Amino acid sequence: MKRSIRTRFTMGMIFLFLIILILAFFSGYYMNRLSEKTSAILKENYLSVVYSREMSEAIVSINQEITAGFLTTRNADSVRIGKELGLLNKSLLAEKSNITEPGEDKLVSNIETGFNEYSISVNKLLKSSLSSEELLSLQNISSKLNEKLLLLSQMNGNAIQSKTDDAKSYSNRATTQMTILASFCFLIGMSFTFSFASYFRQRFFQLYNGIKEIDSNNFNQHLYFDGNDEFYEISLVFNEMADKLKENKRKMSVTLPKDQPADMGSENSEELKKMLSKLKRMEDEAAELISKIEKK
Repeated sequence: MKRSIRTRFTMGMIFLFLIILILAFFSGYYMNRLSEKTSAILKENYLSVVYSREMSEAIVSINQEITAGFLTTRNADSVRIGKELGLLNKSLLAEKSNITEPGEDKLVSNIETGFNEYSISVNKLLKSSLSSEELLSLQNISSKLNEKLLLLSQMNGNAIQSKTDDAKSYSNRATTQMTILASFCFLIGMSFTFSFASYFRQRFFQLYNGIKEIDSNNFNQHLYFDGNDEFYEISLVFNEMADKLKENKRKMSVTLPKDQPADMGSENSEELKKMLSKLKRMEDEAAELISKIEKK
C-alpha cells in the first residue's frame, strides 16, 4: 500500500494532537475533582460554621439588650430584640438545610428545641417586668444553647480540617500522576519526532549526495530508497536519468563516422548540458531544503 509523504506528515500531526488531547483530558479531570472537593468544604461545612456563629452573635446581642434594660431599669428595645430573633431563626433554617455530617441532624434538632425555649422566654420577659430570677433563667437557657452551637461549630470545623487534608492528599497524588503521564507522553512525542525527522533527513541527504555525484560526472551513482512513497519514485527517475547520462557519455566517447554529420556530437553535448543544468537546479533546491530542515 502506497503511503505518501503528506499522509505520513498528517498521521504524525494527528498523533501529536492525540498526546496533547490526552494530557488536557486528564489535567481537566483532576482539576475538576479537586474543585469538587474544595467546593464541598465551602458549601457543606464552612457555611455551617458561619450559621452557628451568626446564631451565637444574635443570642449575645439579645442578652446584652435585656441585661442593659434590667440594670438601667428601662424597658428593653423590643424592635431590636425581634430583629435579632428573626436573624437567629433565619440562620437556624439555613443550617437545617445544610446538614452533612453524621450526628449533625440530631444536634441541630436539639438547637431548634433550645431556640424555641429561648424565644418563648425572651418574649415573656418583654411583656412583663423583669426580675433577677428570670434574668438568671434566661442566661442559663442561652448558655445551654450556646454550648450546642459551639458543638455544631466544632463538628464542622473538624470536618473542614479532615476534608482539607483529603484534598491536599488528592492534590499531591494528582500532581504525581500527571507528572508521570506528562513525562511518558513527552518521551513518546520526542521519540516520534526524532524518528520522523530522521526519516526525512536520511532520504534528503541521500538525494543530495546523489545529485552531487552526478554533477561530478559519476554516472554510476544510484539511489535505493526503502518503502513505497514519493522518495522511492524519485529514486527510480534518478536511476533512469543516471543510466541515460552514462549511455550518452559512452556514445560520445565513440569516434564518429566520416559520413556522420558533424553536428551530432554538438547536439548530444547540448542535451547533456541541459540535463546537467537541470541536475544543478535539483541540487540547489535539495541543498536549500536540507538547510531549512537543519535550522528546524
